[in-house]
Amino acid sequence: MKYIILILLVACSIHLSAQQKQFSKDDDGKFIYYKVVDSQSLSKDTLLQRAKSFVNVAYKKSMKQESATDSSVLAKGTMLIDKTVLVVGHPSGELSYNFVFEARNGKYRFWLTDLLFIPYQRDRYGNFVATTKVGVPLERTPGKLSAGAWKDIVNSAYNKMEKFEEDFKKYLVTNRVEKVKKKTETISTKKW
Repeated sequence: MKYIILILLVACSIHLSAQQKQFSKDDDGKFIYYKVVDSQSLSKDTLLQRAKSFVNVAYKKSMKQESATDSSVLAKGTMLIDKTVLVVGHPSGELSYNFVFEARNGKYRFWLTDLLFIPYQRDRYGNFVATTKVGVPLERTPGKLSAGAWKDIVNSAYNKMEKFEEDFKKYLVTNRVEKVKKKTETISTKKW
């Protein structure tokens, strides 16, 4: 009886650990990371202002705003995908994406789509650089030889998207006031 219970517990734990988080697919069959969030305490204008600030200030090194309307923000960005072996890690590539934010009174939604992976390799100086400028869609099905590595890349990309979501939600909730740079007046001693 002890052995049967032990076998059942091991089987259940293997089944639970084998489940992994996966991207949803949009109408075109592309991977999409889509979230809708209720925010009753913030107005539409405040949400839109903070989203623009997030793109242009907080993530200005990795995102570039493409366009903005009275209720949405569109941006393109990249994030590094790391490969970790034991403790030591290095970038295995970068993931480019399109970021879309839309706000209404009481709620907002955002999604990351058009995910393209650009692999990295080590150059002769020991730096990791992109092997090509053309990205591989993340939703492609890999061959048998590279299936394990591709699965790790997709899992790492999903984890990075979750981290991005946490940062974005925290940024929209907090009340950050942008510091306006004061123009320094030059004083001329010739005119008086």
